[in-house]
Amino acid sequence: MICNHRKKLTLRIAAVLGVIFLCGISSGRAAQQGAPQHSRPAATPWWQHALIYEIYPRSFQDSNDDGVGDINGIIQRLDYLQSLKVNAIWLTPIYPSPLVDFGYDISNYEAIDPLYGSMADFDHLIAAARQHHIRVIMDMVMNHTSDQSPWFKESRSSRSNPRRNWYIWRDGKGPGIPPNNWQSAFGHSAWTYDPTTKQWYYHKFYAAQPDLNWRNPEVQKAMFNVCRFWLDKGVAGFRLDAVPELFEDPQFRDEKEIGGSNAFGDPNLDESRTSNLPEVHGVMRALRKLVDSYPGNRVLIGETYLPNIQDQLRWYGTNRDELQLPMDMQVGFINRLDANEFREKMNQAETQLDGNMPLFVFDNHDNPRSWNRYGDGVHDAQIARVIAALLLTPRAVALMYYGQEIGMVTTPPKTKAEVQDPVGKVGWPKYKGRDGERTPMQWDSEKNAGFSTANKTWLPIPASYKTVNVQTESAAPDSLLNWYKRLIALRAENPVMRNGQTVMVDRTNPNVLSYLRTEPKDGPTVLVAINFSAQTQTIDYHLRAHGISGSGVTALLETAGMQRRTDLHHMTLPPFGVFIGTLQ
Repeated sequence: MICNHRKKLTLRIAAVLGVIFLCGISSGRAAQQGAPQHSRPAATPWWQHALIYEIYPRSFQDSNDDGVGDINGIIQRLDYLQSLKVNAIWLTPIYPSPLVDFGYDISNYEAIDPLYGSMADFDHLIAAARQHHIRVIMDMVMNHTSDQSPWFKESRSSRSNPRRNWYIWRDGKGPGIPPNNWQSAFGHSAWTYDPTTKQWYYHKFYAAQPDLNWRNPEVQKAMFNVCRFWLDKGVAGFRLDAVPELFEDPQFRDEKEIGGSNAFGDPNLDESRTSNLPEVHGVMRALRKLVDSYPGNRVLIGETYLPNIQDQLRWYGTNRDELQLPMDMQVGFINRLDANEFREKMNQAETQLDGNMPLFVFDNHDNPRSWNRYGDGVHDAQIARVIAALLLTPRAVALMYYGQEIGMVTTPPKTKAEVQDPVGKVGWPKYKGRDGERTPMQWDSEKNAGFSTANKTWLPIPASYKTVNVQTESAAPDSLLNWYKRLIALRAENPVMRNGQTVMVDRTNPNVLSYLRTEPKDGPTVLVAINFSAQTQTIDYHLRAHGISGSGVTALLETAGMQRRTDLHHMTLPPFGVFIGTLQ
């Protein structure tokens, strides 16, 4: 779902997980499948150092030759996901939907859209993923439903319907004038007039996605029952879509204009009346209590585009009783290789979150891929390795997006007629929508990149697939895919890379980002050095202030072209080079 929090269209337009193996599940189908049960949670929750992999099911693997990915296609690719050492997969919505927003407009929360398969297929996925040591996270859209939901159909049927107050209805300011100036993230007014009952309903997103009224206790009860349904099936948690948008100003006051206009020609608003209201934290505490009542360390991940680290800290809860993992979008979406800014934002995540684990993400289904956002057109392949290191070497849970590991690029539609994304149709040509980052996964160099044997896939296959694909890169030792695999393995196998603190060093260097991964005990310390520039950089480290008395260093992983000594003095990094080594 897109959200216009940031007022940066390139970030978002105006905008856990599977049967719990190892820890066990004692309820619902998972228990029936013989999952091991434990009465107490593990000392270190499984998600604490997880690698989570976002799958856009329409684009991952087609198993029935209709040009659209599906659940059985995901099952076919579990061996690959296991080879990446993925701990969990997050599936974007696979519920029944009119697909106005490709699944984020849900008409039935307790079923599987036939486009993706059946509930039996989903149960098979849970079981098969478990066998591959992978958990499954569901996308939970709590802010709104489809206008085809039975709930909304009842709500709009009459002003006296019992579900009328499940949504947000208001009289306009006058004939044809909406109740206030609130805007949709998909462009223009966030209010749509309904002639049946002669009132306006509110939708933060598309008109076909009416917002639920979370001030009505019946709404919370209904949505929590939905969560129970999937928890009983064995999912290990939820990624909560657009969760800061649950509440709106009860007085329905206008939002303040902050200057300029967005891609749709609407004035930019401050969103103070429609986003991140304090009431949402009460719902998160209640939801966390529900999730914690299930064994297996179920997890809540928040789609939280927040303006600063202080707001992010609030989403963990005063007593760590809200989200375990609100997404940290402040690091991955800086959108330029600025060593000073990365140093500042990563240091904030380490030192200002009260010890909570940050969740870093550079790519998702709503934004141009990091290859395009950070690349300079010359050193893109090297920069992609830098992004991988920034994701996988700090102290943080890591969230990857399918195809990120092979260097898939954003491939936007060439004409308006090709656009699938509704927001792209509204924003064309200034904003072409999100189709470009949702193109099918590139598995091999055969027809349709191995995604489908259909004559036509739901989105075109990018021309890059002939060389940028899993099969080709798996066989090339120096490929981006194998760089990711080495980083992931290092992260999984080296205790300090899992548990150690991130400590910034060489803090005034404008071109090189350097940090230590270190533990309070007398364990090894790892140095990470990343050249953010297109020029060779030489660094002379003096680390006595950080308790490092020696000067020796042993390489653990490095990009090609490193010219270094075996000590910390005069270490040379090639353009966009990465060095990771253990200090002696």
